[in-house]
Amino acid sequence: MNLEIVVLAAGKGTRMRSAKPKVLHRLAGKPLLQHVLDSSAELDPINITIVYGFGGDQVQREISADRLTWIEQREQKGTGHAVGQALSTVQDDTKILILYGDVPLTSTETLKGLLDKVTTDRSIAVLTCDLDDPAGYGRMVRNGDGNVVGIVEQKDATEAQKQIAEINTGIMVIPSVVLKKWIPELSSENAQGEYYLTDIIEMAAQQQIDIHTHQPASVYEIEGINSRSQLAKLERVHQLELCEKHMDQGVTFIDPARVDIRGDLITGTDITVDINVVFEGKVVLGDNVEIGPNCVIKDAVIGDNTQIHANSVIDQAKVSTDCSVGPFARLRPQAELAAGARVGNFVEVKKSYIGKGSKVNHLSYIGDATLGDRVNVGAGTITCNYDGKNKFNTIMEDDVFIGSNSALVAPVSIAKGSTVAAGSTITKDVPNSSLGIARAKQRNIEDWKKP
Repeated sequence: MNLEIVVLAAGKGTRMRSAKPKVLHRLAGKPLLQHVLDSSAELDPINITIVYGFGGDQVQREISADRLTWIEQREQKGTGHAVGQALSTVQDDTKILILYGDVPLTSTETLKGLLDKVTTDRSIAVLTCDLDDPAGYGRMVRNGDGNVVGIVEQKDATEAQKQIAEINTGIMVIPSVVLKKWIPELSSENAQGEYYLTDIIEMAAQQQIDIHTHQPASVYEIEGINSRSQLAKLERVHQLELCEKHMDQGVTFIDPARVDIRGDLITGTDITVDINVVFEGKVVLGDNVEIGPNCVIKDAVIGDNTQIHANSVIDQAKVSTDCSVGPFARLRPQAELAAGARVGNFVEVKKSYIGKGSKVNHLSYIGDATLGDRVNVGAGTITCNYDGKNKFNTIMEDDVFIGSNSALVAPVSIAKGSTVAAGSTITKDVPNSSLGIARAKQRNIEDWKKP
């Protein structure tokens, strides 16, 4: 049978105390619902239906995936009612995996194990979990032979049923042909006055349909987010899991509890990452990379044997091999460092190329510039690339030396082997192997009295 997925994502999330829909709150830099959809996509379903409610327009703007269908649940009448809203989009010869937009970390492996239990339209499967404290969850009710015969919700459970440790996670796989038959038969005669999806388990048992169960490898896979406290707890669990994965691949985290990975991190071996480092977007780290404390690295490529020193920010930039960046450096979008380049403390580089072995070591701004190989830029140098309306380019060819506290007013070119004297404001091109000097003649006024 082909697979279809229905994701229930209509809840407002009152306990989040937020104007934002609950499923858009972020875990590891990504909306909760997007986590669910990314895992779903790995199962190759023919369609994913999202049942939305509060803030639906915002949810649709921020969420993306292939083969999506959106269905609105205007009234909140329980999980059975929510699934019922999606039935019009479901084919008759498929199996339906039901997921939840606020349960972000169910692994693909766990879901595949659950799906493998359902091979015919005479079987269904429920993801369950044994908990030390099952309070608040629906309990799996089994007969004397150990077969599942129903699910009882916490508010409807007897004292004996409340002692059952095996809980229902709400994640199920059900053939569409029986789901379409059972949903209209659900009743709201219960403690919450809602249509429980779980009631179909009793229907299945009465009709002698095989009811299978499967359990996740870790409890956090089934944990939902209902409050900011729960979100923070699951964030740390997930971050530790991500760090452990990279440590197995040859990365040293000085303290895994103080690192955040908010995107895709691709790593080589023998990498060292100090505390309070944040990775965002897609980041690629080569072998023997060292990253100091308090760095933010976003959508960047860092080559082998490169050191990123403390308190540096690298945003949409490319750093080659054997480079040194920081401390307190900022590489802005389209900054590129060639092999062996150095960008030092309090240096900002934007949309510029720094050639092989070139150095910008102190207190400088390099914007819209191209530096050749072995260029040395002195402290306090700036490229004046913006006239208030347009941006202009600065070129420094190979072996150029720029003295400290110089201003290079673009568009301007400093040719190969030239030197710019310290304190100069350069407005015209400097030819090969020349000294460019542009500063006022010094006057000394003797016997000067201070005001």
